[in-house]
Amino acid sequence: MGRVLIVGSGLMGSGIAACAALAGNTAVLNDVDGGRLEKGLASALKCVDELLAQGLAEPENAAAARGRLATSLDLAAECAKADLVVEAIVENLGAKQILFEKLDELTPVSVPILSNTSGLRITEIAARTRHPERTMTAHFWFPAHLVPLVEVVMSEFTDPGLAQSVKELLCGWGKAAVLVRRDTPGQLANRVLQAVIREATNIVDIGLASAEDVDLAIKMGMGIRFPVWGPLEHIDAVGLDLGYSVQNTVLPEISDGKKPAEGLKARVERGELGFKTGRGYYDWNEKSMEELAGTRNDFIVHALKFMKSRGLV
Repeated sequence: MGRVLIVGSGLMGSGIAACAALAGNTAVLNDVDGGRLEKGLASALKCVDELLAQGLAEPENAAAARGRLATSLDLAAECAKADLVVEAIVENLGAKQILFEKLDELTPVSVPILSNTSGLRITEIAARTRHPERTMTAHFWFPAHLVPLVEVVMSEFTDPGLAQSVKELLCGWGKAAVLVRRDTPGQLANRVLQAVIREATNIVDIGLASAEDVDLAIKMGMGIRFPVWGPLEHIDAVGLDLGYSVQNTVLPEISDGKKPAEGLKARVERGELGFKTGRGYYDWNEKSMEELAGTRNDFIVHALKFMKSRGLV
């Protein structure tokens, strides 16, 4: 296998490192601080242990993966040895541009350089590089060790063949990689998610339903089907003529706003920023984020086991 350098040892970087190590690669976490690296390594090991405990990793492979995880403060030395580089630092365009310029200088030209950005354009991130053809986004979804999706996004200059090779490589890691051929805001899945959030916040604003009922309807309706029944499979199943008719009726009534919902804006202005401030659409003094996140992870694990049994991932 290869040697994967992950620059940035936070929650995303450590999860990506665990995936790389479990796929048989030497996974090296790099950061600017030794303390961060220690925490990142511990987090990566915890990801491996969780997959093992849930039956999503074999004992022998998990043990080998722990031995493949490493850390380094020496970026130049690791770039020289890497077969693949994944950037997973703070979501700041300027910081990523500086890092990509450095990675481009330090890494052999044949080595792909990927960004885990969730929303920035890879064309802009790689704007200072001399070899933008080997740069692309590889957006792992959180938690990276559990969620199969990785969006491989081509910049305006990415070599299409190299992008296809990276997609196939990530599929070899056991990920569900998709190729996004245009570098647009939101990539692929976030565009769909933001459309859902736009209408969800709009429904609360117009008093059609409460936040609790909106979330419940999505979780227990479309959400529970989506892992195995996508929206385009759905419209093919019910008939495009019916889908066309429904869109003619419903689309004029739903939000087509180009700005965030007024209710969302008002909450932000009041300092109600969600869990981190204790209140958003919910009162987090009464609702447990730890319990909710645990339930989310448990559900993902059970869904993954089912999909693996059917050969879907």
